[in-house]
Amino acid sequence: MKKVFLVALVAASGVCLQTGGASAIAEQEAPTSWTPRLALDVKSVSNVRASPDGSRALYEVRTAVMTDGKSEFNTQIYVTMLDSGESFQLTRGEKSATGAKWSPDGKWIAFTSSREGGKANLYRIRVAGGEAEKLTDVKTGVSALAWSPDGSHIAYTMPDPPTKEEEKAKKEKRDARVIDENLKMVRLHVIPVETDLDGERSDVTLTEDNYSVSGGFDWSPDGRTIAFSHTTTPKINDWTTADVSIVDVETKSVWTLVATNAAEADPHYSPDGSRIALSISDDPPSWAFAGRVYIISARGSAPRALAATFDEQPAILGWSQDGDAIYVSEGRRTVSSVGVLPVDGGAFTFLTPPDRMVTGATLSKSHTMLGFTSESPTKPAEAFVSAANRFDATNISHVQDLPDLPMGATRVIRWKSKDGMEIEGLLTLPVGYSDGERVPFLTVIHGGPAGAFQQRFIASRGAYPIAAFASDGFAVLRVNPRGSSGYGATFRKANHADWGGADYHDIMTGVDHVIEMGVADPKRMGVMGWSYGGFMTSWVITQTDRFKAASVGAGVTNLMSMTGVTDISNFIPDYFDGNPWEVFENYRDHSAMFHIANAKTPTLIQHGERDHRVPISQDFELYDALKRLGVPTKMVVYPRQPHGVREPQLLLDAMERNMSWFKKWVIGEEAVEETAANNG
Repeated sequence: MKKVFLVALVAASGVCLQTGGASAIAEQEAPTSWTPRLALDVKSVSNVRASPDGSRALYEVRTAVMTDGKSEFNTQIYVTMLDSGESFQLTRGEKSATGAKWSPDGKWIAFTSSREGGKANLYRIRVAGGEAEKLTDVKTGVSALAWSPDGSHIAYTMPDPPTKEEEKAKKEKRDARVIDENLKMVRLHVIPVETDLDGERSDVTLTEDNYSVSGGFDWSPDGRTIAFSHTTTPKINDWTTADVSIVDVETKSVWTLVATNAAEADPHYSPDGSRIALSISDDPPSWAFAGRVYIISARGSAPRALAATFDEQPAILGWSQDGDAIYVSEGRRTVSSVGVLPVDGGAFTFLTPPDRMVTGATLSKSHTMLGFTSESPTKPAEAFVSAANRFDATNISHVQDLPDLPMGATRVIRWKSKDGMEIEGLLTLPVGYSDGERVPFLTVIHGGPAGAFQQRFIASRGAYPIAAFASDGFAVLRVNPRGSSGYGATFRKANHADWGGADYHDIMTGVDHVIEMGVADPKRMGVMGWSYGGFMTSWVITQTDRFKAASVGAGVTNLMSMTGVTDISNFIPDYFDGNPWEVFENYRDHSAMFHIANAKTPTLIQHGERDHRVPISQDFELYDALKRLGVPTKMVVYPRQPHGVREPQLLLDAMERNMSWFKKWVIGEEAVEETAANNG
């Protein structure tokens, strides 16, 4: 939630990828290099969960479907027998099955799907096989689920459905809406797994007061209560109001466990039910976010802070089996890791190796096994499990079926910024690179600003296809400037009220460093980024003409107008210490649109038509100004898309347009001749 600008374009599914068109088929038959099209063959793996008895594990696989007029991602559930390594696909269909969780006895898996009626409903399916059984029939959509400890009930969250009057008004086209009124709160529900004598299931709404459930919930070990986090409204802008309460499942009585000026979330009961671990933010909460894990008595007491973690952004996985420690996941420079927090206040330690990506980690209900995905720049993601108390990763999936093609080598590099601060980035070299060869060079800037580039598979899909760029002869630098996560709270907050200041120098000194390494051709360079990366790219082209081309994705170009139209209206005022009318000069001085007369760089602009995070008006401002200035520019609007491009065909378009744009402006015929001359 805190990294709201970070674009999540990762996706996967359990159906075979199908393509349309002779050219795509021909490419699949004999690929010779990585291309944007091949990036859509990379499956995403997620939600790896070991069964309660540790004999099996489930995971979800998401795949692109591009056939018969379809352009979507489909996710299905797989199960692996850990003793034999045998895997099988549990769910199938044209609609996804997601959010899977084991029943306490390990015989069933519950999940959500919109396979009937278009709304995400709750289902269960026997692991031994058979048809899935629909448990709910809702009008809005189930968003999260958790089995009761005895397996007799499932708790889930769902927004309030429309009333009969609202449905009638919509049908009659008199459904005017007043902003911030009649908000649909997310409620906590519980439903029995088995039907009663009349073949019915009685759904019970546990939370009926004027707040919205968010940020996680957890059953007590005895099944009598559920601890949950809630905010004043369901709007993402109000995450800072989160508190934690407890509800009695039988009586529906609710009492507050923790409510302060900080944001409290993600409660987890201890194995004996006597204590609750939860996350508490800094006070007051900031969008750059720093937080710690606290322990509190389940009956209520003053929360007690545990040791600070490396990045001060711990995501709680759960308690150790003996109740002496808390497992958390957290970013560590360019990888995701799992660490351990002793409950007695001892120092935080990492469980996983410093060079191992451990992503999407989960802890089994027995508190003994971890499930996670792992990947590297040259290896796509697969599912893994490990003992929780001693890391020993076992690969349990083999879903990727990709051609064996040469890849550009990726290395972590470091340099000193203008003020001496150490900055880190990932440098991917062109395929077949020879030391000392100067090559066309691209810089990619991540979203956030509290995002981070990590050591993920470079051929995975995304608006900026790293492996394809490397196959076409580009070196690519992905910078983690100050403001990024993974380097501690002080580093993450070091760009406060200074976007386009020191963080800009972090990027440009990184560019200089790659030039000094003898890799980058300083006359053949491009820059690109999405969201905050789009902000920074639009800023770059107003500050320097060193780059031959730029690509702005969903860019924040005007901090003042952005604040009034985004769905996170408190975001920029938090970073810039006030509203536009209070600190006008700071907003103006750090907005590309107030320096746009300096721009000369040919710029491609890409934006989702239904982006509420960075509304498309931001990039229309940029496009119109560049056109007026006579700067070569092209703007591409992606229909139906929110803050990231989510449909495979449109994502392919975004990747291919970026490839074409930089090939044209950075390594066109004239550029190739200059590069050859520079290399002697």
